[in-house]
Amino acid sequence: MAAGYLDILRARHAARLLTGTLVGRLPNGTASIAIVLFVRAEGGSYSVAGALAAVYGLATAVGQPLLGRAVDLYGQPRVQLPAAVVSALGMAVLALAGTGSLPLAYAAVAVAGLFTPPLEGGLRALWPSVLGGEERVHRAYAMDAVAQEVMFTAGPLLVTLLVALWSPATALLVINAIGVLGALSVVLSEPSRAWRSAPREAHWLGALRSPGLLALLGSFFFVGLALGSITVAAMAYADDLGRESVYGWLMAALGLGALIGGVVYGARQWAGAPERRLRVIVGLLALGYLPLVLTPGPVAMTVLAAVSGVFLAPAVACSFIVVDRHAPRGTVTEAFSWLVTTFGVGAAVGTAVAGPAVELGGTAWSFAVAGAGGVAALLVLLATGSVLAAPARTAVAVRGSENDRNGAVEPGFSSGHQA
Repeated sequence: MAAGYLDILRARHAARLLTGTLVGRLPNGTASIAIVLFVRAEGGSYSVAGALAAVYGLATAVGQPLLGRAVDLYGQPRVQLPAAVVSALGMAVLALAGTGSLPLAYAAVAVAGLFTPPLEGGLRALWPSVLGGEERVHRAYAMDAVAQEVMFTAGPLLVTLLVALWSPATALLVINAIGVLGALSVVLSEPSRAWRSAPREAHWLGALRSPGLLALLGSFFFVGLALGSITVAAMAYADDLGRESVYGWLMAALGLGALIGGVVYGARQWAGAPERRLRVIVGLLALGYLPLVLTPGPVAMTVLAAVSGVFLAPAVACSFIVVDRHAPRGTVTEAFSWLVTTFGVGAAVGTAVAGPAVELGGTAWSFAVAGAGGVAALLVLLATGSVLAAPARTAVAVRGSENDRNGAVEPGFSSGHQA
């Protein structure tokens, strides 16, 4: 698998696109943590912190599919860079104005979330034109899932470091400035400037007319809910100990666990359809969240956080292939953006619920929200198994196609014969 990843990174533009996308997504990947730390430093309550993070998440959820559809229609540079700049300006308003005026704070995070550029979906739309063959594209999906866990591991530590060296407001400003530079790197690349979406059938539902995609999105709403609740619950746990640094370590451990899980998952081949495998992975993900309610000492809790993240990257990598198999032709950026949206809505609900849960029942209750979210995600997949088993289109994708619902070979998935 390492050799396969190196083969992808050697492809022209691949390393730049992956790096630029990860850097460009840094503001979104660390927004909940940065907002919570900023609000707490301003003297705000857990409920206010959770509500602001929830507004950001909901605004992102609304903006991603709209901007994704705009990218499919008008191309990447015309949408991605202006959106990144406006999003960064929204966060700058929050950092400079503070939470003294809550309406202004809510408006600022809403703008920042609404204009978060759909870089994640955009990258997956670019892989076929950059890499060519299906097997390399699917391996790139797995590499993408692993690489983003590096961001989720390093991001919280970077935010914590910036807060320790300067302030939460500085952290917000620096992270978002870096994000604009990442988006700029992507949109100035040749593949991004040249990319055009495949012809699409005119339909007001766009990607959402696929029943299989709807089933997947329903499940990942609850995965997002679990992750969102952990953001608030971990801060409450750190406050219980009187050690703010524990929060960064818990979130970093969660990302590190996902990173390890993604590497191990991609290091072997798996038989069977990705939809069936996704049910098993999400079940194990739910099982990993449940022990967090025990809230042991910081060392044991850090270990539990790492374990709870082990199946996250495999679930995400597998979901990319399922999206590719079920999304209607010509809707690739929008379809992947809907996956980001369901994560965002779920995370927003999770943060909104976890805040009051801390104040009503204590830290263990907020971690229980995460366990419930994982179980619900599994139940959705089990209930919609027949829909997910039948991709809407079975035509074999051609070289350079933007999405392939036939998905012959997934990284880490054996079709039973060697090429």
